[in-house]
Amino acid sequence: MAAVRLWIAASHDAAHRNGGWAFVRAGAEPVGRAGGERRTTRARMALAGFLSALKDVPAGAALAVVAPRPDALVLHALLKPPADPPTDAPDLRAALAKALTGRTWTLAIGDAAAATPTAFVTAWADMASEKAKASGAFEHAIPKPNLAKAKGL
Repeated sequence: MAAVRLWIAASHDAAHRNGGWAFVRAGAEPVGRAGGERRTTRARMALAGFLSALKDVPAGAALAVVAPRPDALVLHALLKPPADPPTDAPDLRAALAKALTGRTWTLAIGDAAAATPTAFVTAWADMASEKAKASGAFEHAIPKPNLAKAKGL
């Protein structure tokens, strides 16, 4: 079975402490979701986006994850836990550790400046952060017409 391709991005506004995340999963029909929260961190948003992306991926499926550098650094601690593990977002880290048990996955840094799926999810994460600032926590599907316009899926 080929690896499930997944792009994830997070956004955080330090001044207002709101954040957002988005993911797109390639397949016969691309799937994407975006969400956000108030009073959060970028790391928490990256982890929340990854957890959301894994909700309906088959248990044995391998993953090929691509994220912008700041988010890839957060996710890397899940792939190769450091000697001194991060202490932020313990609830999300525990849920991800469980969801990733027995999975093979790779992590790559994506270019958020080029016309790529990484740029697409980065834009959606920024929009999600703004929506969370205005209306609080949410999670919604990215509309299919928007997914159809994403370059590289």
